[in-house]
Amino acid sequence: MATVVTGANSNWLCTGKEIFVALLNAIDAAQQSVCLETYIYSPGELGERFREALVRARQRSVEVKVLIDALGSYYLPGDFWRPLTAIGGEVRRFNPLSLNRLGIRNHRKLVVCDRQVAFVGGFNISPEYEGDGITSGWRDIGLRIEGSLVGQLADSFDEMFARADFLHKRFMALRRPKASRVVRAEHEQLLLSAPGRGLSPIKRGLHRDLAMARQVRIMVAYFLPTWRLRRQLGRIAREGGRVQLILAGKSDVSVSQLAAESLYRRLLKAGIEIYEYQPQILHAKLLILDDIVYVGSSNLDPRSLHINYELMIRFRNPEFAAQAREVFQTNLSHCQAVTLDTWSRSHSVWRRLKQYWAYLLLVRLDPYIARRQWRGLKD
Repeated sequence: MATVVTGANSNWLCTGKEIFVALLNAIDAAQQSVCLETYIYSPGELGERFREALVRARQRSVEVKVLIDALGSYYLPGDFWRPLTAIGGEVRRFNPLSLNRLGIRNHRKLVVCDRQVAFVGGFNISPEYEGDGITSGWRDIGLRIEGSLVGQLADSFDEMFARADFLHKRFMALRRPKASRVVRAEHEQLLLSAPGRGLSPIKRGLHRDLAMARQVRIMVAYFLPTWRLRRQLGRIAREGGRVQLILAGKSDVSVSQLAAESLYRRLLKAGIEIYEYQPQILHAKLLILDDIVYVGSSNLDPRSLHINYELMIRFRNPEFAAQAREVFQTNLSHCQAVTLDTWSRSHSVWRRLKQYWAYLLLVRLDPYIARRQWRGLKD
């Protein structure tokens, strides 16, 4: 059953330069608590800046908790957090590495300060994101949020922090995960997705909203939607609506880009517009369905929709949707359109074979392995 809370106020953060300044300022202003959750926390100058801010917070007697994914943050040295933990800060690595559960990851990105202000989006704490997304730094999207929804975000962090060791009861495959649920506000929904039985709240919300949508704008880093989602997008385009996709012209995961390209011909023939972001690597997650906006950590691929722990916020607000469309349009001006004619002529048989095998790897093999690992979890 969905929890109901009151509404939230949100502000866009569209570059690494903006998001990191806002995050560090919020940590420095915190008086009671700081919760930081991310998939990738990289060593280096940026990571040290965040660590120093967290240490300063702890020296002010602020409660500091950090949750990083064990695989995503694999390269972070084991003693990196010693200055923080030595003065009472708490740090946990989600799902410590083990071959029999390697595929289940926490992909969420969340910072909450004093249960009053929160930040969500696609940004990791990593130097690749520093810049404006055009001349330097990856392109991503984030939000600064205030309001009662922030308390629910803090609660979801506490739940993930408590399960960081990833110990599960027997027959987990037969249980609906408690981490997967919807928290409702006046104009927003917090969609928390986790592996396990049942349709994820993110996927369920998309199915419902796409059934009514006429104008769809999607900007995601990794695009491999399910057959049903692709069918819904195609139906909108064929029935006179408009579907625009901003996808990665440059990607940090080449196999994901190849797999997405395997869908281009069918999407273009259905009347869907495809644009590739050119200046930098695209890492954003933004979906606009008429006056409904989704922002958070989830891509439109099997891993985000079925395997990872993910966090998205669904906004139903015309003014906020208009702002989101401006963000989308700004990014569209840095894209190159993909047409059916140029696409068909520019790709060799060898590239099409690589696209086919990339699709099988990400749509068939990866989810199969993750399901086997999930079913095998036990005390």
